[in-house]
Amino acid sequence: MPQSNPQTLNIFTLAQRGMSAQMVRMNAAASNLANAGSVAGSEAEAYRPLRPTFEAELDRASGLTGVRVTSVSPSDIAPIRRHDPGHPLADANGDVWEAPVDETGEMVEIMESARQYQNLVEALQTAKQLMLETMRSK
Repeated sequence: MPQSNPQTLNIFTLAQRGMSAQMVRMNAAASNLANAGSVAGSEAEAYRPLRPTFEAELDRASGLTGVRVTSVSPSDIAPIRRHDPGHPLADANGDVWEAPVDETGEMVEIMESARQYQNLVEALQTAKQLMLETMRSK
């Protein structure tokens, strides 16, 4: 039985981790877009955009650096207070609190994470093709 090349396994593992991180990033931005324009009756109840936090992870055996998601948490951006006394969620002052979502920024985040995900898919396809060509030449 042929032995696995640990370097090749690391390439696939690192790409998978990167793809997972990009999916978390894309899902957070999609959630933010879905909640854009949402309102609440108080500042505490208002939606705050989600932000993933990433951390570099060094594999000492191979010297390669990967990524992992350490958390996904609401940002500290304050909701937008809007005076709308006719709104059913308005507080005693007639104010509602709108989610502070930058829709353009979130779309850029989705496009960038999708592009990075696709780059990782292409890297995996290249590695697979190189492995197949190596096997055929033996």
